Amino acid sequence: MQAENQPVDWKRNMWIVWLAVMMSGIAFSEIVPFLSLFIDTLGNFTRAELNFYSGFAFAATFLTSTIVSPLWGRLADKKGRKLMMMRAALGLALAMGLTGLVQNVWQLIALRAIQGALGGFVSNANALIATQTPREQVGRALGIVVTGFTGGTLVGPLIGGTLATFMSYRNIFFITASIFVVLFFFIWFFIEEKKPEKKLPEEDTKEEDLRFSKLPNKSVLIALFVTTMLVQIVNMAINPIVALFVREVLNGQGNVTFITGVVAAMPGCATFLFAPWFGRLGDKIGTKYMIQAGFVLAVLAFFPTAFVTTVFWLIFFRFAIGIADATLLPAIQTLLSRNTPEQLVSRVFSYNQSFQSAGSVLGPLFGTVIASSFDYRAIFIFTALMMAINGTLFYFNVNRKKINT
Repeated sequence: MQAENQPVDWKRNMWIVWLAVMMSGIAFSEIVPFLSLFIDTLGNFTRAELNFYSGFAFAATFLTSTIVSPLWGRLADKKGRKLMMMRAALGLALAMGLTGLVQNVWQLIALRAIQGALGGFVSNANALIATQTPREQVGRALGIVVTGFTGGTLVGPLIGGTLATFMSYRNIFFITASIFVVLFFFIWFFIEEKKPEKKLPEEDTKEEDLRFSKLPNKSVLIALFVTTMLVQIVNMAINPIVALFVREVLNGQGNVTFITGVVAAMPGCATFLFAPWFGRLGDKIGTKYMIQAGFVLAVLAFFPTAFVTTVFWLIFFRFAIGIADATLLPAIQTLLSRNTPEQLVSRVFSYNQSFQSAGSVLGPLFGTVIASSFDYRAIFIFTALMMAINGTLFYFNVNRKKINT
């Protein structure tokens, strides 16, 4: 335990949180390869029904997270981010364990929704790092933490797919629940959180001064929330059709399943490699410039993807999109933390999480609608236009304001 007046060892905290979010990334993503197959064991469904229930089960988590995240953020600002990480870990452990016992698809969907409602693990981990790290090092620290979760989500499906070949789907849910139980104790014993040294008495604290609407840079924060949502929309828009697009590019030649896996992994691999470096660079040159560069790179990566004719170029541009993500995602969170009072950091990060969850729901929907109305390649033109418009709005919005970068 930490002595009351001793400063937090922010580097130690950073690496412990990095490991914690990596473990959570594995736990969240290891069920992805077989969730639809598990749903198929819960009843006799037609193909259309199975597609509907699978989509509903995936979306339910993000929908409830969108609604509930701000409530947990408000509580975290009052009670502490470490406590909220522990609360999320324990709640997710319970929800995952019960998922292994479900008897029908509606019980599964209900528990997926509960997982979203009990979440907030990663957003509070980011908030904790943002408030316990020296301001000039926040970009570097958040960039490193991003690689932890990204690495976990890259490794998780491989682990889940491997486990599914040796044991029942239900046992994997129990293993996932066990990971969150381990995380609960790991956070409890190893993560440090220093409370503010000076605290106003409750009766002297003006509640209206701690409202989001009273923040001087709230328009900038809202622009960052929208940016997060749009980044998630464009990243998720390709998910419903990625295998079909790979098959079209291959034109009957090559292993579609294997190459689809490579294509899907490219953005995450790039983010894992580049996020820490871009975080440090943002601390030196200004975070807003990293976000503007990320918009430019995203447009330059998305637009040409619509015209690829070989798998090599598809993989190349998907990797470039991952570099754009590595530029944007840590920088957005760094800019949020630098323009938010410490008493509201968790709340603001949870709002950002809500917008990200909304993007996770809207992205596949937009991708499916565009692919159905036009073709697969139109998705990339659509996403390039979205990034160009948002980048332009961000540029004018941010440069009109005096903000901490």
